[in-house]
Amino acid sequence: MLAKTFGSAVYGVDATMITIEVTVGQGLGFFMVGLADSAVKESQQRVEASLKFFNYKMPRQKVVVNLAPADIRKEGSAYDLPIALCTMKSSEQLSGDKDLEDYVIMGELSLDGILRPIKGVLPIAIEARKQGFKGFVLPAENAHEAAIVNNIDIIPVETLEDAIGFFEGTKDIEPLIIDTRDLFFTSQNEYDADFEHVQGQENIKRALEIAAAGGHNAIMIGPPGAGKTMLAKRIPSILPPLTLPEALETTKIHSVAGKLGKRATLVSRRPFRSPHHSISDAALVGGGSFPQPGEISLAHNGVLFLDELPEFKRTVLEVMRQPLEERRVSISRAKMAVEFPSNFMLIASMNPCPCGYYNHPEKECVCGPGVVQKYLNKISGPLLDRIDLHVEVTPVSFDQIASTRKSESSQQIRERVIRARDKQTERFKDKKEIYSNAMMPPEMVKEICVIGDPGKALLRTAMDRLGLSARAYDRILKVSRTIADLAGSDDIKVEHLAEAIQYRSLDRENWAG
Repeated sequence: MLAKTFGSAVYGVDATMITIEVTVGQGLGFFMVGLADSAVKESQQRVEASLKFFNYKMPRQKVVVNLAPADIRKEGSAYDLPIALCTMKSSEQLSGDKDLEDYVIMGELSLDGILRPIKGVLPIAIEARKQGFKGFVLPAENAHEAAIVNNIDIIPVETLEDAIGFFEGTKDIEPLIIDTRDLFFTSQNEYDADFEHVQGQENIKRALEIAAAGGHNAIMIGPPGAGKTMLAKRIPSILPPLTLPEALETTKIHSVAGKLGKRATLVSRRPFRSPHHSISDAALVGGGSFPQPGEISLAHNGVLFLDELPEFKRTVLEVMRQPLEERRVSISRAKMAVEFPSNFMLIASMNPCPCGYYNHPEKECVCGPGVVQKYLNKISGPLLDRIDLHVEVTPVSFDQIASTRKSESSQQIRERVIRARDKQTERFKDKKEIYSNAMMPPEMVKEICVIGDPGKALLRTAMDRLGLSARAYDRILKVSRTIADLAGSDDIKVEHLAEAIQYRSLDRENWAG
């Protein structure tokens, strides 16, 4: 007798339906075909132990399990549950009015029949609804994540016995329905860190507000203990709230990577990722023999913070250049090519020199001649070219630290950022793939960032006197456009340009001189 149901394999952030067929016939042995990896083949032992635990029998005949299509590689342990149910159906141990073929079934079995959570549930649920399945049977710990998708029955099961009872009609399991949208909107504004707790550093807060308003990448340069990391951690709290499509896309990536946790639903807050400087190339951009998303994709629609930037391996930093430009990562292997989105804000921090006290107002730098320049040269020009704002961070004075006056809250700053982003949304409404000032290509900068004669004179003087490099020109114009948006101005004025010019510290030829 042939039994059939459906599972799924996830490639990139999209799911592909897999047909699971089991037949029990004459002969002996257990055979699995369909390009399964070791973890899938090991399901025989888990399935047999689970069936025995609930007093069912593993057939002592020839059992053939086929995973189709046979040319797509299947990996992981999530096929245990559908293989177990199909084996029971084929050996006539499972009966009932519910047809296995109407459902997508996924889940890893432990030896006592308890279902363990699996990865990639959200893309699987989306694909199951798209292909018109009646329901999705899955481990209870993953059910809240799958319930984001409506118009499909999400059946949470704790054990193999629960799944058997559901299909036989002896156990009534109600489909899980949760109001994810209500949950999403109520938790959008909940952040652990707020700018109102930061004393002083008003100029840095202003620079980060500009970065958030225009989607600009930024780097903070300052001595140890000046507050660079503390400030960076608060950036998500001033970014505009995630839209539902953004939240869905972000949740899919975290689901595929297995980062959502138990009973998680939609990701409601912008991600903040801060990898250690010992990270490898593949861990940052994604990869592996079966490609998984890296840190830059996990930071999609949020912030990627690289603390102590010069300490990262140069090869790691260089692989970021293309994703920063194209806002996606393409990973090619001999048998497959997958694409992960990676539209993130890059925020970096660094000391000005190895000892950390170059240009410090009080402490003296002890680095030898040429050491500062050598330290800065660890960051390549092409990478620096993709960073719009260079912000010098100075230590906070005792009076500022001891002050009891509350600073401006993240909510107040966020409101200004949202207004500036609304202006950009209107500006780029006819431009696909562009929705912030930072994303403007050079030809669009000339069209949108028009400056008058006084502005041109100021820019010429600044470039001559400060020794600014040519690459700073477009960056200054983009940032000044954002500053004008924050001010509610349609035109870029001289004061907007003047403020933008001061955010190009590392472009000054004599900065580390």
